[in-house]
Amino acid sequence: MNKNLDVCLTPALIPLYNVEDYIIVVIDIFRATSSICYGIENGAEAIIPVSEIEECAAYREKGFDHLLAAERNGEVVAGFDFGNSPFSYTKEKVSSKTVVLTTTNGTHALHLSRKAKKIVIGSFLNLTSLCNWLKTQNESILLVCAGWKNNFNLEDTLFAGAVVEQLKEHGYTLDDPAIAANDLFQIGKNDISQYLSKTSHGERLKKLGIEKDIAFCLQIDITTAIPILDGEKLIKLV
Repeated sequence: MNKNLDVCLTPALIPLYNVEDYIIVVIDIFRATSSICYGIENGAEAIIPVSEIEECAAYREKGFDHLLAAERNGEVVAGFDFGNSPFSYTKEKVSSKTVVLTTTNGTHALHLSRKAKKIVIGSFLNLTSLCNWLKTQNESILLVCAGWKNNFNLEDTLFAGAVVEQLKEHGYTLDDPAIAANDLFQIGKNDISQYLSKTSHGERLKKLGIEKDIAFCLQIDITTAIPILDGEKLIKLV
C-alpha cells in the first residue's frame, strides 16, 4: 500500500485532512506531550485528556479519586493539583494514579484528532521507541503539531522533522510540510536546545521562571513508553 507521512503544522489545519485515514501522533513539546510520556513511563495508570477546565473540575464533583491537572497560558490553574510541568509527573506523584489533564494546546489538538485509526503521543523523551513502533504499523501517519493557540510553532515542527528523519527511508510518501519539518530538523539537530532557545513559547515559559521544564522536555530517549488513546484514556501501549 502507498503510505503517506504527513505533517499538520497547526490544529487549525486538521479539517484539511481525513484523519480517519491515519495513525496520528500528537505533538506538544513544551510541555503537554512531554509530561504525558513521562507520566505514563512513571506508572500513571491513565491520563484522561479533556478540552475544558470545567470538564477537568467535573471529575472532582463526581467523586473520582483522580489527580486533576489544568494549565492555561503556561500557568497552573488555581484550585488544581498541578499543571503540565514534567516535574509534576514523577513516580512519587503519579504511580498507579489516574490524571485528568487539560492544557492550552496539546489536549485541544488531541480532541480534534479523535477519529484517527489510532492516536499516540510523541515527544523527544520517547522519540526512538515511538519511531520504531510507527515503522511496524504499515499505515499512513499524520504528525499533528499542537502549536500555540492554533498558530504554528518551531518546537513541535522540529520534533515532527525528527520523526520524519527516522521514517523517511521506510517507504513513505512525504507531503510538503513533512519535507519542510525535516529541513528544519537538519538546521537545528546539532544543538536542538540552542536552536529552540529563540522560540516564542520558550520565551513565555522563561518569563514564568520555568526554564528547567524546557531543558527537561528536550532530553532525547529517556523514556520508552508510548501513550496511546484507548477510549477516553491515554494508557501505556503494550
